[in-house]
Amino acid sequence: MSNTLEFDIDLIQRYDNAGPRYTSYPTAVEFHEGFNADSYKKHIALSNRRGGPLSLYFHLPFCDTVCFYCACNKVVTKNRAHAEPYMQNLYKEIAMQAELFDSDRVVEQLHWGGGTPTFISHQQMRELMNVTRQFFNLAADDRGEFSIEVDPREANADTIALLREIGFNRLSLGLQDFNPEVQKAVNRIQTEAETFAVLEAARKEGFRSISLDLIYGLPHQTVDSFNETLDKVIAASPDRLSVFNYAHLPERFRTQRQIRTEDLPSARDKLAILQSTIDKLTSAGYVYIGMDHFAKPGDELTIAQQQKQLYRNFQGYSTHAECDLIGFGATSIGMVGDSYSQNVRTLVEYDSAIQAGNLPVFRGVELDQDDKIRRDIISQLICHFALDIAEIERRYPIDFAEYFHAVFPQLEQFARDGLLQYNWEQIEVLPGGRLLIRHICMAFDKYSQAAQQRFSKVI
Repeated sequence: MSNTLEFDIDLIQRYDNAGPRYTSYPTAVEFHEGFNADSYKKHIALSNRRGGPLSLYFHLPFCDTVCFYCACNKVVTKNRAHAEPYMQNLYKEIAMQAELFDSDRVVEQLHWGGGTPTFISHQQMRELMNVTRQFFNLAADDRGEFSIEVDPREANADTIALLREIGFNRLSLGLQDFNPEVQKAVNRIQTEAETFAVLEAARKEGFRSISLDLIYGLPHQTVDSFNETLDKVIAASPDRLSVFNYAHLPERFRTQRQIRTEDLPSARDKLAILQSTIDKLTSAGYVYIGMDHFAKPGDELTIAQQQKQLYRNFQGYSTHAECDLIGFGATSIGMVGDSYSQNVRTLVEYDSAIQAGNLPVFRGVELDQDDKIRRDIISQLICHFALDIAEIERRYPIDFAEYFHAVFPQLEQFARDGLLQYNWEQIEVLPGGRLLIRHICMAFDKYSQAAQQRFSKVI
């Protein structure tokens, strides 16, 4: 399958509605408090009966300063001592969760996210990984995929050396934009020197994959200014790039109210920035994986997509579809058994649950058979730009045409507009539809119309 993209401005404007990013299906909008810790334990038992490897996610919510565009769950403080009670609670949660999972299950994937994971001290980093290894069976370095999000302003060569020593072999560096005016407007002052120093340190220490995160649609950005950042990034040659669409939702995210709406690029200018970005990155040899992600031809993500083994979860695209995901820390989300679950959001709630000896799960959702069918379809489309209808019919006891009869008028419209082509055996997303893959997936999402106002634009 070719990963060629076609940038059709008329189609994009017609289909650029709000929609989910599909890091899960059902999405977090469908989580409810009727799903609790007891529900979670039931699905852990199911997970243990099925067996298989595990993935661990740790949420470290602390940041030294606030980036105005940020929509993550975070605690902004300059007092590093505030992290210590949280870390102690995190260690207790690790022990509680580990007791419920079979000890012979291997952890093939691990991720620290935030917030700013490198906010914590080097000693706390070492302790967190030591406690994790004490209670879980982590795969060997050549087999495991252990990643961390790094703010170059909160790391140096010693930090990177320590991260490699304790087991990390992949990292993503937050960058967003090098333009000084843009950085000032979003309150993230970050130099090229400190960014690329961390990247080079990671190369020196033997990290197997290095990704850079950019955002388009920030205040004062233009095609020319963003191209300057892209040229510097391409010269640095990271293995992967994530180029995220800034979703300005100040009514939902308080920190975004610091950004003046009049300073944001217009919708047309934003699309021009995206088109120029795609042209530059693909011309430089990067492969469009999908959903804002680009990777070099030899990268694991590219190879997994070519081999139809790519997967998508709460950390984005992944090569470990077979792993159940355990979330640790405030607001973290897990995927265990036939369920998704989320921990309590605030540090106070998290502390209360842990001190009482309770799992901090406060909401989630249990998937029924219909959810699993639709999740499988959406995952195939968003990861591979194709759907093997015959395989879906073999995997589930359905007649696809009958089961999804209400979807076919939408597919027919997509086909007329050049987004995809289909027959009774398969659906193939065409180059003109790949940027609109979220919209195509929504045709199979029974929840999306009711919850559409909760999401950002698909482009």
